[in-house]
Amino acid sequence: MIKKHKTAPNLFSYPQYWAECYGVSSFLPTSREEMDLLGWDSCDVIIVTGDAYVDHPSFGMAVMGRLLERHGYRVGIIDQPDWRSAEDFKRLGEPNLFFGVTAGNMDSLINRYTADLKVRNDDAYTPYGAGGKRPDRAVIVYSQRCKEAFNKVPVMIGGIEASLRRIAQYDYWSDEVRRSVLVDSTADILLYGNAERAMVEVTHAIAKGRKMSELTDIRGTTIIRNTPPGGYTEIDSTRVDWPGQVDKIYSPYEYIPEGKCQSGEEIDPDVMPIRVIPAPLRRGNKLDPAKTYVRLPSFEKVSKDPVLYAHTSRILHLESNPHNARALIQKHGKKEVWVNPPPIPLETPEMDGVFDLPYARIPHPKYGKARIPAYDMIKTSINIMRGCFGGCTFCSITEHEGRVIQSRSHESILNEIEEIKLKVPGFTGHISDLGGPTSNMYTLNCKDDEIQASCRKLSCVYPVICENLNTDHSPTTELYRKTRAVEGVHTVSIASGLRYDLAVEDPEYVRELVTHHVGGLLKIAPEHSEDDTLSKMMKPGMGTYDKFKRMFEKYSKEAGKKQYLIPYFIAAHPGSDDKDMMNLALWLKKNDFKPDQVQTFYPSPMSLATAMYHSNKNPLKPVSYKSEMVHNTKDAEQRVTQKGFLRYHDANNWPALRKTLRDMGRDDLIGNGKDKLVPAEEADNRQGRRPVKAKPGQQTGASHSSNRPTKENIEAREKAKRKQETEARIKAASANSNGSSNSVKRKPKSKVKRRTTG
Repeated sequence: MIKKHKTAPNLFSYPQYWAECYGVSSFLPTSREEMDLLGWDSCDVIIVTGDAYVDHPSFGMAVMGRLLERHGYRVGIIDQPDWRSAEDFKRLGEPNLFFGVTAGNMDSLINRYTADLKVRNDDAYTPYGAGGKRPDRAVIVYSQRCKEAFNKVPVMIGGIEASLRRIAQYDYWSDEVRRSVLVDSTADILLYGNAERAMVEVTHAIAKGRKMSELTDIRGTTIIRNTPPGGYTEIDSTRVDWPGQVDKIYSPYEYIPEGKCQSGEEIDPDVMPIRVIPAPLRRGNKLDPAKTYVRLPSFEKVSKDPVLYAHTSRILHLESNPHNARALIQKHGKKEVWVNPPPIPLETPEMDGVFDLPYARIPHPKYGKARIPAYDMIKTSINIMRGCFGGCTFCSITEHEGRVIQSRSHESILNEIEEIKLKVPGFTGHISDLGGPTSNMYTLNCKDDEIQASCRKLSCVYPVICENLNTDHSPTTELYRKTRAVEGVHTVSIASGLRYDLAVEDPEYVRELVTHHVGGLLKIAPEHSEDDTLSKMMKPGMGTYDKFKRMFEKYSKEAGKKQYLIPYFIAAHPGSDDKDMMNLALWLKKNDFKPDQVQTFYPSPMSLATAMYHSNKNPLKPVSYKSEMVHNTKDAEQRVTQKGFLRYHDANNWPALRKTLRDMGRDDLIGNGKDKLVPAEEADNRQGRRPVKAKPGQQTGASHSSNRPTKENIEAREKAKRKQETEARIKAASANSNGSSNSVKRKPKSKVKRRTTG
C-alpha cells in the first residue's frame, strides 16, 4: 500500500463569519473603551496571554487574533491580566464563543527561572522588561480564572507551554511527573504546535453551534474522553515480545527481523526490549492509521516508573509525522487524554496568507514609550520558515513546530520588508534577521512525498544527512540577493542559528552568507566536542565543524573581512560527565576560545533529553529495564562545575576545577603552560583583576594568553636591564680612573645603543 502525503483544506477557504462586516481594526481591542470605538457590543473570541500585546507576526496572540479577524470574528486581547482574582478576566465581558488561553511566546517557568532554578529579574515580553507579571504555570492559572469569571464559556488552551505538556510530562521545577496540563487546567480542548488549522476549524465549528465536547477528531488537538472511541484498533505500546520464536508481527513502526532490535543490533536473550505490537494481532494485514490509536502507559505508571516514562517519550516522538502518525491515548485516573495526530503543515500560499495579515507591527499604543525588549529584538527581523528536522534532543522546536519545513514565498518576504519600512518607527535600513528556528532550512524538505509519508526517523541529518533530503540552498541564496537589492535596505543580517552540517553541502551559500550577511560574528552550535555526548544530543561530530570553519575563514579572507564564529556549548547535558567536560575545555583552550556566555542543560517538558535526564535511559533506542544507562549530572554543585569547565579562563572557577581535576587524577592539567587547563594556586594571589573576557566564542589573540608576558612586563624588564648595564659601566669607569688615563677606553657608540621593545 502506497503511503499518501496527507493534505487539508486551504486555511483561507472557509466562509466568512457574519461579523466580518466590522472590518479590520488597527489593533485588537484590550478594553471595553476600545470595543466601543469599534462599535462592538461583545467579542466572539477573547485571547488571554502572558505577554504584552505586540501586533507582530512573531507574537502568537497577534497571529491567532488577526487570523480569526480575517475569518470574520471579533477578537479581543486580555494581556498580562492580574491573576490574583477573576476580575481582570471580565474586562472585555463574556465572549460569545470561547476563551483562548496562552502563557505567551515562552513557557512561563522557563521565562521565570534559570537552569539553576534561580528567579530571573526580568521578562523580555513585558513593558520595561519587568519580571513577575505572569504567574508560574500560567496556562493553568489563566484557564481556571476564565472558568471562574464565566463558568459556562468553553476554554481553549494553546501555545508552547500547553503544547509541551499535552500528555504526562516530567517537570524539572518540581522534580516529578505531572499530569497533562489539559487535566490540571480544567480547559475543554488543547491545541498543540502551530495551530492555525485547528484554531480555524474549531472556531467555525463552535460558531455553527457545535459544542466543544463534540470536537473529538480535529488534528492538532488534545481532548479528554471518558472511554476510547468505538471502531478503533488499540495498539498497546508496552507489550513486550513473548519468549521464543514468534511469527512476523506487524509493528506500527517497522518490521523487526527475528533476533534483532530496531537498530539492527543483536538482542541479548536476557533483555526484553519494549516493542510496540498490536492487540489483538492481525497477521498479514496492516492497520488503518485513521482507525488505530496507540495506548501509552498511564499517568499513574509513568509517574512511578522512569523506564516507562522514557518509553512513552520515545513513542510520542515516533508518532510525530503528520502523514503517518496515529492518535495517542493515556489514562489519567478515570479519564482518557486523547491526542489527535499532528496538524497538516501549511503550504506556501497559506504561510504567505498568515504573514500577510494586517499587523500594525508595533506594541499596542497603551504602553506608551515603554520598551518591550522582545519587540526590540525582532521588530526588523523576518521569519521566513517554520519547523526543524534536526531533531536535537534538548530542543523543543521539533516537538512544537514539527519536522516538516514550511516556507514562505520570496514575494511575501519582500512585501514584509516594505511593511517594515512603512510601519516600524525609526527604521534605519537594517534587517536584523532572515530566519526562523534555523536560518538555513528554508525550502529544504524530503525529495519524495511518498518517502516522507512513511518516514519515522527522529532526524533528517543525524547520524548523517539523509539521502532523500534536499540540501539545495539556492532558494535561500537567491532570497538574500533579492533582499539586499531592496531600495532603502543597506544591511541584511542573519542572526538565527546556522545548521553548519547542512551549509557545507552548498559552498555557494556559505560564500554568499559570509561575504554579505555576517557582521563580524556568526552563531553556530556545536554544543559539545565529545562523540558520546553528541550522540545523546543527535548532533554531528567536530569534523563537520572543522570543515565549516575552514570554509568560513576562506570566504571571509576572500571578502577582506576579519570575522569570527561564535560557538555555543551546553554543560551538564545527559551523557556528559566531568571527563567529557574536561575534554571540551581542553578543546576550547587548544582553539583559543574563551566563551563568556555559556549555558547549562535545561530539562524542558517533553524533549528526549529530558526523558534521558529523568530516567537515565536512552529513548533514541528501544528501551528496557536493562538497556543502556545514561549518565546525568543532577547535583547542583556538579552542574556549576561542569559549567565552569566552559569558562576555564575565569579565575572564579579555578578552585572548583582544580578540585575536580585532582579527584579525576588529572593533576597534570594544573599549572602554567599551554598544555595546562588551569594555573596552580599561586596564580590566585597574583590575580590582581579578573581575566580579560572575550566576546562569546570569540577567538582571542596571543595577547590574551596567560602564559605569555605582557607588554608592560617586557618594558619593565628592559628598563631594569638598561639600568643594570649603566651602573656596571659607571662602576668600571670609576675603577679605571684610579689607574692610567690611557687605559680607559670608550666603547664605540654603536655598541651602547639603547635597547628598545617592539
